[in-house]
Amino acid sequence: MPMQRLPLIVSFGGISPAGRSAFHYAYQRLIFERLSANQQLATLRNLALLMGLVKREQGQWLDSANNPIALDAYLGARRQQILDGTLIRKLEHNLFDPAAIPMHTPLNLHGAQAGQPLEFRLATRKLPAKLPSGWKILRSEGEDTLVRVSGALDVLIRDTFPSPVNSAGQLPSGFTPEKLYPSRSHPRGLQLTLYAASDALNALGLDWELIRQKVAPDQITVHAGSSLNQLDYDGYGGLLKARLLGKKITSKQLPLGFGEMPADFINAYILGNVGATGTNLGACASFHYNLSQAVKDIQSGRCRLALVGAAEAPLTPDVIEAFANMGALADDEGLKALDGLAAPDHRRACRPFGNNIGFTLAESAQFIVLCDDALALELGANIHGAVNDVFVNADGFKKSIASPGVGNYLTMAKAAASTQAVVGEKALRERSFVQAHGTGTPQNRVTESAIFSEVARHFGIRNWPIAALKSYLGHSIASAGADQLALTLGVWRHGIIPGILTTGQIAEDVHREGLDILLDHREVGAQNIDAVLLNSKGFGGNNATASILAPHIARRMLQKRHGKAALTQWEKANEAVLEAAERYHQRSNEEPTRPLYFYDHDVRDGGDITFNENSLSLRGYGTSIDLALRNPYADMCE
Repeated sequence: MPMQRLPLIVSFGGISPAGRSAFHYAYQRLIFERLSANQQLATLRNLALLMGLVKREQGQWLDSANNPIALDAYLGARRQQILDGTLIRKLEHNLFDPAAIPMHTPLNLHGAQAGQPLEFRLATRKLPAKLPSGWKILRSEGEDTLVRVSGALDVLIRDTFPSPVNSAGQLPSGFTPEKLYPSRSHPRGLQLTLYAASDALNALGLDWELIRQKVAPDQITVHAGSSLNQLDYDGYGGLLKARLLGKKITSKQLPLGFGEMPADFINAYILGNVGATGTNLGACASFHYNLSQAVKDIQSGRCRLALVGAAEAPLTPDVIEAFANMGALADDEGLKALDGLAAPDHRRACRPFGNNIGFTLAESAQFIVLCDDALALELGANIHGAVNDVFVNADGFKKSIASPGVGNYLTMAKAAASTQAVVGEKALRERSFVQAHGTGTPQNRVTESAIFSEVARHFGIRNWPIAALKSYLGHSIASAGADQLALTLGVWRHGIIPGILTTGQIAEDVHREGLDILLDHREVGAQNIDAVLLNSKGFGGNNATASILAPHIARRMLQKRHGKAALTQWEKANEAVLEAAERYHQRSNEEPTRPLYFYDHDVRDGGDITFNENSLSLRGYGTSIDLALRNPYADMCE
């Protein structure tokens, strides 16, 4: 049987309500109170840069008004302001005003007296192409026309309404990705894609040209997308309502709205990639689906390096109202009733496994770089962990398309079994934990805890730690699993599992046998967790669970396969990679990370391709594409 390659996590980056993921800054925001004073200060500085509160010019730190500042003192004075501008919080006005969402109110107008016609003036250029029934032009006076209407006149009047939902997982206050590069009316999800993917690639610590010389062009893949597509005005949102708003549909709204466009943007404007690409959409499990595809490609040898991620920007009035009308979101009235308070506690809107009323919508974009074990050793790449496997199962027959079913029992059981097969029974029982889907809905708290409890019973697990990151970030739909992975990697740096701080008390109907649902941070030690299971339960029966291995387990496996000498050689090569990554780290602490964006750059055509006897060469790559393909069905052919 051919040796299966191990997919290693060699870099990660992104942006979420907790801040930047690279170098564990977003994770550090979750456990902020457990950090040292210096670590807290570094986290505040990174957030302040994101928020546009500080900048560095000619060796001097300035505030947003260009006044020179003593940075540490400035951050200390604005500590609470910075922290309050992260995580789940009350909706802010930088996206839209939740207190005055635009709408049209339909009215039926009549004359002042019964049976009396209506008369009004309007701009001649605004006359309908076809006059409605009952309209009569009395006279046209140049730019103005006088119209008489017999009977009633149906009109739409501009109006506003307040959002019933005012909690959301928003990116840090003041973060404006569209100002970091020439965004050219890109939907917000694509802006976040470019930022997040660039962050992951810069944190890699390897020159991309070196990778292109060592890896064949068809062995680099990109798997990324958005479950809800791009639904703001520059995407499908504008496409569907532009004419109803009296505007024109643009040439960009349709193509930039596609769900796979995050992958397309990375191929076209960051990597110049020609390898396999696309996205697998699975509602809230979409990232897991894409991770599964990349893992299978690497394990089988179909690719050697993959960029995997998701970007979701669903904080639009339409999406919020749609989820609210489904009864899925934690609205203000429900939060007030839940707590018996006069005002809603927006900060604690998401309460996984506690008394709760609905989930909290969020925006996020996260990317990881995977490569096979042999390539990682050759490149000296950083090793943040490994993906053991990803399991995907549907629910079977359903009464309601949104209700849970049996599929998640299958994915959790198989992920636990796969983890046990690699790290052993004792490690699964005593040195693993679960990142729950943990949406904060009454239905989820019961069904997901029942699944965990049953799987724990079967595998002899007595106190399985359960965490739920949506309590901090909210639910970013396609990016939810990517949030889990990017922020869980911090546990192997700081040794702390972030607790579910918003819940307070576990609800009575939650299944607890065999489980240790963490309502506070849990110090476990960076080397004392061997694996984590990332669970996802998506709309429509899209269930997925990923088994992620710790970096110390990955290194142990590398030494077993490749030998101690190979690992020693990797450690030596890794020194330069660590230094390069650290240079980017320091640079990103002094100036905002600007997306890589190569528009109309080094465009290739047929003249850049050379056919050889059994291969195909593409200009710019050091390795050819193999065309000497074997017949996989040889036993079925003559």
